[in-house]
Amino acid sequence: MNQTCKLLLFDLDGTLLRSDKSISEKTLSVLNQCREKGILIGVSTSRSEQNSMTFLNELMPDILISSGGALVKDGIDYIYKAEFSEFETRNMITMAITVCGEDCEITIDTTNEHYWNYKIEPKKLDQSWGDSIYTDFTDFSECALKMCVEIFDEEKANILVERLEQCDCIRFSDGYWYKFTKKNVTKENAITRITEVYGFGTESIIAFGDDFADIGMLELCGLGVAMGNAIDEVKNRADIVIGSNDEEGIAFFIEENLLTGIL
Repeated sequence: MNQTCKLLLFDLDGTLLRSDKSISEKTLSVLNQCREKGILIGVSTSRSEQNSMTFLNELMPDILISSGGALVKDGIDYIYKAEFSEFETRNMITMAITVCGEDCEITIDTTNEHYWNYKIEPKKLDQSWGDSIYTDFTDFSECALKMCVEIFDEEKANILVERLEQCDCIRFSDGYWYKFTKKNVTKENAITRITEVYGFGTESIIAFGDDFADIGMLELCGLGVAMGNAIDEVKNRADIVIGSNDEEGIAFFIEENLLTGIL
């Protein structure tokens, strides 16, 4: 870091959240100390805004990048939104079903809701999951920020990516879900918009992550930090690797470096 840190930016799952989907008291305490020093706290996640806030009532981040970069919020104000039109959204859903089969599971983030044609109610599998509205996507007529599709066949996934050429696509490493956002809608491009609003450069940001969608963010920022539980691809491209999300990795790193003035 060549400049004073202005913003700490965290992915959620596998990073800021422990395996039980909570933020530790120690981490919350350390982040509050950073706030007292004038450092902004941000979250950058592929989850929807509503789903993210299920876990963030205590933290209340100053900046929230959600839906993989399609929605950017500064406090209570939206500063960026990248939506597919109703027509585009309908075509994407139809294409996903055509390529992957009528039984494939699909989720859609809109600004206000999270839709899912789930086979098993999500909260029965994970009590920490946020609210989802069930739909079979018949005559779905809303604008999407993000579509996710569960695809077990890699060949079918590649075909869908090719046909949805107007989208950026990233696979999540912990399953068979693929995320589709508008072209060039990524966490790193969302960060660029934040720097334009606040007037500081990306070199003043420390970013933390663990999965494929975080790589660009870690490479863009002044210091890219991989969690100890991160996939190898992230560790290999980060500037530093710290303890895991279940080992207070973030709290110890900030205590030892940022709060002591080393960074």
